[in-house]
Amino acid sequence: MAGGDLAGGDLAGGKSLRAATGAFICFEDEAGVTGRPPKGRTWGRRGITPTVRVSGRSRGRLSVAGLLCFRPGLPARLCYRLRRHTGRKGERRSLGETDYIRLLDGAHQLLKTPLIVVWDRLSTHTSKTMKALVAERDWLTVVLLPGYAPELNPVEGLWAHIKRSLANLAARALSELETVLRRRLKALQYRHTILGGFLAGTGLALDRPN
Repeated sequence: MAGGDLAGGDLAGGKSLRAATGAFICFEDEAGVTGRPPKGRTWGRRGITPTVRVSGRSRGRLSVAGLLCFRPGLPARLCYRLRRHTGRKGERRSLGETDYIRLLDGAHQLLKTPLIVVWDRLSTHTSKTMKALVAERDWLTVVLLPGYAPELNPVEGLWAHIKRSLANLAARALSELETVLRRRLKALQYRHTILGGFLAGTGLALDRPN
């Protein structure tokens, strides 16, 4: 990896990055989406500002973890895991260690190679539970980003792209919003050039191993 510094620490339980030669380098980040849409520009009649009416009441939210996977000479790949939060009492309002590890397990089954996962220092990423789950998987190496470096994570660009596409969407129900979000992510899975552009936007580049 060139063009940026990712020397943020290794949670791989002593596993060496050199042992992962031929691996996909995967960046992970999560985002939340609610029924209140982000504002965006649109067309309208001259002198009449378009308005989108949405409910002021919270009707739950969606949490989604995205995984962008890169390997020199191969198309970029996108995997994701989505969870719906309805706001019920006692319900977890964010993704947990099990959600993240299932996302990584699914990516490993799809790509059939070792994974080097790069993510931020979210408490769920660095918990004892997560460290134990990572240590159980000899195909998985985890590297932490520096303390606050969203500009080094291409998944940040992915979420910006997705949220622009959701601008002014007035979903009537959480299930409708979930359907639209899944469609957006599914469509991007086949647009490898755009996925590669998210990496280019960070200034990072993949080096072929010797």
